[in-house]
Amino acid sequence: VQLQASGGGSVQSGGSLTLSCAISGFPSDDYAIGWFRQAAGKEREGVSCIATSDGATYYTDPVKGRFTISRDAAKNTVYLQMNSLQVRDTAVYLCYVGNARTGYFWGQGTQVTVSS
Repeated sequence: VQLQASGGGSVQSGGSLTLSCAISGFPSDDYAIGWFRQAAGKEREGVSCIATSDGATYYTDPVKGRFTISRDAAKNTVYLQMNSLQVRDTAVYLCYVGNARTGYFWGQGTQVTVSS
């Protein structure tokens, strides 16, 4: 299983970024895919995920209304559109894929830095 994340960068507060995570080799059509983030000195935090079975989505409270997760099934890619970015969104963002049966796989992190 391989996950290739991209799209991080540096923006000013209020700006936008879109993260992408392309998945290959996952042995099931039924899985969750999403993003965690980890800021320096803080615990890893679940940001958002989407279930392929029914399209259900999850967002952690601090990003609700600002972030949108979507999936392109044909490209096996998930996107995280991040709007109205705030300094507190600064973190390494990590994408993951998996389910309870297969376990979870992680991609490399992509840095998001938001400056005031």
